[in-house]
Amino acid sequence: MSREYTHESSPPHPIDRRLSALISSFGYALAGIWYLVRTQRNAQIHVLAAACAVALGATLRIARWEWLALVLVIALVIAAEGMNTAVEAVVDLVTSTRHPLAKIAKDVAAGTVLICAIAAVIVGCIVFIPHLLPILNIEV
Repeated sequence: MSREYTHESSPPHPIDRRLSALISSFGYALAGIWYLVRTQRNAQIHVLAAACAVALGATLRIARWEWLALVLVIALVIAAEGMNTAVEAVVDLVTSTRHPLAKIAKDVAAGTVLICAIAAVIVGCIVFIPHLLPILNIEV
């Protein structure tokens, strides 16, 4: 049975459908971010560390390139944590028993977060130490 459309009940315009799909995809992404921050202890720690880094950057009035580096490593760490959470969820969905491949997937995902976090600490040191040394009266 085909539906007849009147002017008042015409099918959505293709642009309206694409816009609706785009808005929906942002909603799904925000739901994923909210799940990550709400349920994952390590993500909460990373968000807290990021907030501290941003506050310190604002206090020290860091340069644009320093902000760029800071924002990139913050995004990198939180994105890696999100991928780690997604990998863990998929592995848990696929198998409820211990399996060597499941362990490898989870360990590699967690290791990826660690690599990103170490890089973020290094960038933080490069950005903040030169600003903090004069404040602490430390000469190099």
